[in-house]
Amino acid sequence: MKELIEYILQFGNLNQQQISLITANVTEIELRKDEYFSEAGKISRQVGFIMEGIIRGCYYNNKGEEITRCFIPENNLVVDYVSFDSSSPSAAYLQASTDCRLIVFSKQLWDELSLTIVGWDNIKNKMIQKCMYQLFNKNPMISEDATTRYLEFLDNYPSLVNRVALSHIASYLGVTQQSLSRIRKNIR
Repeated sequence: MKELIEYILQFGNLNQQQISLITANVTEIELRKDEYFSEAGKISRQVGFIMEGIIRGCYYNNKGEEITRCFIPENNLVVDYVSFDSSSPSAAYLQASTDCRLIVFSKQLWDELSLTIVGWDNIKNKMIQKCMYQLFNKNPMISEDATTRYLEFLDNYPSLVNRVALSHIASYLGVTQQSLSRIRKNIR
């Protein structure tokens, strides 16, 4: 819980009573590897804070191929905010790449905090902005060669390379698993 509060306090100030209100009302959940935090076609109804593990954002292209859009490691929010905020079906999946432990805000709690805590909307907006950046702006530049994309992946996610499936990394980079294996072999 300490990590969640430290995360929130990066974006604004809360007093002890406000912190207690949050900690008393969030819940902790566990996801096993490959379980979904939210699914395409369903409405996202919770905001999570990843205590342990890695969540990946993915979708299926028009050929039915799974494409990994991003990886979200510990100490970050995870939510399909467009679906969550508008109560509309999600277009993507948020899936556990590893076993995960999360602290979860229900939709009701998230909305109630806006009515109860002065300044929560400002804090919330900054947190969501960071979350959306992670979901949509971390994809590698397809115009770069595959080796450069992999090296950038290592820079952006140094702790993930040995924790997530190579197939997910290959999908994220836009290469086949065989190509990724060749790249990894060549840079060792």
